Amino acid sequence: MRPGVRLGIDVGRARIGVARCDAGAVLAVPVETVPRHADGDDDVRRVLDLAEEFGAIELVVGNPLSLSGGSTASTDDAVDFAERLAATGARVRLVDERLSTVSAQQALRASGRSSRSQRPIVDQVAAVIILQHAIDTERASGVEPGHLLTTDEGSSPQ
Repeated sequence: MRPGVRLGIDVGRARIGVARCDAGAVLAVPVETVPRHADGDDDVRRVLDLAEEFGAIELVVGNPLSLSGGSTASTDDAVDFAERLAATGARVRLVDERLSTVSAQQALRASGRSSRSQRPIVDQVAAVIILQHAIDTERASGVEPGHLLTTDEGSSPQ
């Protein structure tokens, strides 16, 4: 298992959930919900600022594939955001995140939160689920999760 803080990123149309793990890559915790900006790069800058603040070695971005594994509009949006992050030179991994938001909503509902009170934090909880799954997978398999994005060739399997 590679040591180092990682940020988990759940990309939504209106908000981006951000989580981080400790330097030992054991436990993911929520950090912040970043508003999406249709024009400009304020959202990308904020995520990069958080990465710098926490000394993250990489950004783990959820790739919301359909249940059958195909691409959707949400997939394209998340990949585009991940590529914008990678274009800055940040180390970015795309990891499968099917049903992370559904899991986050179920967990919040089980804790007694109404749908209305979930809205501000559901993206952070989804980011925690994405990141925790990625670090648990790497710990169990010894293989870095998902696909590493590179600035010159798009995404490449790794």
